[in-house]
Amino acid sequence: MSLSIQVEESLRDAQSNLRNALSYAARTESAYTSKHIADMLSKIEAIIDAEDFIHQVEENFGEEQ
Repeated sequence: MSLSIQVEESLRDAQSNLRNALSYAARTESAYTSKHIADMLSKIEAIIDAEDFIHQVEENFGEEQ
């Protein structure tokens, strides 16, 4: 099962907000802060991509049986 539309949209909104925070952090905060905001962005993208991949594998595996 892939992510519901509501969850994916919420994750995309979070990414947008984190990108905005990262742009401000890059100018005013320590590198540590910017790095961890970037890590959060990466993890959200990984969640979305992994769910899509798992869904595709489940569909393909189900067809073989």
